[in-house]
Amino acid sequence: MAKIKKKKLPLVYQPVGLVLGLVSGALAGRAFRATWKAVRHEDHAPDPLDRDRGWAEILLAAALQGALFAVARSAADRTGAKAIERSTGIWPAKDKSGRE
Repeated sequence: MAKIKKKKLPLVYQPVGLVLGLVSGALAGRAFRATWKAVRHEDHAPDPLDRDRGWAEILLAAALQGALFAVARSAADRTGAKAIERSTGIWPAKDKSGRE
């Protein structure tokens, strides 16, 4: 019976992961906008196609945004996995390496 649970559990985790992903993306977006405003005192990050912006500014914005989104996604994934494990006793990944 535990083997059946392990096969079905990733399907159960998918909607949880989807919701957590959407929420973490929205929070990461807000965090990025607030951080950019604090760092550069501008309401909007530079667009890569903006001719008046330099490489350093474009790449700084991209690196900052990527880092914040990666942290938010990892925190959401880990929170969801721990919640599933607490409620079912089974880790939602098929093996210890994580995502397949």
